[in-house]
Amino acid sequence: MRIPLSLLALSASLLCTPAAMALSEFGIEGMGVVSTKANEAQATIAPDGQRIVWASDRAGGKGGWDLWQAVLRDGRWQDPAPLALNSANDERDPYFSHDGRWLYFASDRSGGKGGFDLYRAPVTADGTIEAVQALPALNTRDEERAPALRPDGRTLLFSRNGRQTQGGFDLYLAPVQGEGFGTAQALPAPLNTAADELGAAWLDNDGALAFTRASDGHSQVLLASCDHRQAAVPLMLSFNTADGQTGAPVVDASKPSEMVLAGMARAPRAGGLDLYRIKAPSAPRGTGCG
Repeated sequence: MRIPLSLLALSASLLCTPAAMALSEFGIEGMGVVSTKANEAQATIAPDGQRIVWASDRAGGKGGWDLWQAVLRDGRWQDPAPLALNSANDERDPYFSHDGRWLYFASDRSGGKGGFDLYRAPVTADGTIEAVQALPALNTRDEERAPALRPDGRTLLFSRNGRQTQGGFDLYLAPVQGEGFGTAQALPAPLNTAADELGAAWLDNDGALAFTRASDGHSQVLLASCDHRQAAVPLMLSFNTADGQTGAPVVDASKPSEMVLAGMARAPRAGGLDLYRIKAPSAPRGTGCG
């Protein structure tokens, strides 16, 4: 059946509306399975692309924020279930290492050194997540959040909130030494500020980052070059505004050209804080790289 030209023109005009153009820059992650009416935070995808783990305050977990997992079947995320490692307290900030060996996360569970601490759990070849290990070389009486291992596995990025920071949470780097970690060092100003810097993703092995800056109930994703002495710039995304709530960027280890982050777009929308997939930004250019 031939479609009238008037309908083709109408269709073309709809595709050119601002809403349609906005939809072309991102898509919601796992509507009804991963993104639901609850709040969903940071998500990480296993290097084989078969599992996604994220933080959610939905019912059915052990309490507060829990880590949930879904598996890829028939091209869709299915069978969401809380991880056995969850406690009665909060589990946040999951992050798969790029070699698939570890799942890192933060928790304020009992037995820690103070507030939120950093943990990791070994991941077997069949995806089984084994017993949780604390990271004693990095955990302190202050709060540690958002662990992210560099793609080459040589450096751990995380956030710390304490008396030695420039204000709230600051970003820190710690070298990997065998199965442990060396002394952590804070990144310099103006990357760290009086606001909270947390939830960062590695854009390359040279040190370029996408990270969350939060203040006064708002949060925004910014990009920093490998020269951390330079000021960061906002990620260009329609709902990544200074007065919005966007954060927790993580590059998809199975598809490095894509990134998942949390936010509140006008559409598509599942509930409160949802998870969205976007094209991974290019690493900003800067001096002192390599």
